[in-house]
Amino acid sequence: MCAHKLTVAALAVVAGLSLTACQNEDVAADPKPATSASTTNGGDTDQAQEGTVAGTGSNEDGKVDDCRTDELEVTASDVTIDGDTVGTVAVDFTNGGGRDCALTGYAGVDLKTDADSLSAERTGEEAPSVVLKDGDKVSFAVTYPVNDSGGSGVRVTGLVVTPPDETKSVTLDWPGGSSQPVTDGSGTPVKVGPIGSAGQGG
Repeated sequence: MCAHKLTVAALAVVAGLSLTACQNEDVAADPKPATSASTTNGGDTDQAQEGTVAGTGSNEDGKVDDCRTDELEVTASDVTIDGDTVGTVAVDFTNGGGRDCALTGYAGVDLKTDADSLSAERTGEEAPSVVLKDGDKVSFAVTYPVNDSGGSGVRVTGLVVTPPDETKSVTLDWPGGSSQPVTDGSGTPVKVGPIGSAGQGG
């Protein structure tokens, strides 16, 4: 009787071990549920990071894009100091584009006169690159000869400004002296400084 009970108990133990072994083999053969959850979480993280990078406003090289004419508020004012031998007009670029943008080098400047259009000559100073945050302002100088000849000279009627690397211009009222002396045509007496040069003269 005792031998029979021991045999039944031994069989139960062996059956239990066999069932456990089969379950372990099934899990080892098909571990997909845990791995799949881990991959999904990783994919969501990658997508969030990509969204952050895309929102920086820079191009692929991390360089800030150039300012466009339509993004800039352009104004001009006479900043000539009494006693100066030349007149100076400061032209301001204010970034209103809602993003950071860059201005590099020289703006194009033309004076409209009652005789003809007159293009300003670059001073030759180093032309830096300036990054403007939204709402920031940078200025440059336009210098011109003061008409102290006693004659009527050439009457200036407007100021045409083209931001660096742009083709679209903005026409402003001329804030400086109402006339310039008549020259013999050898070169131009009007000069434009690089971005950031307002107040440095020519």
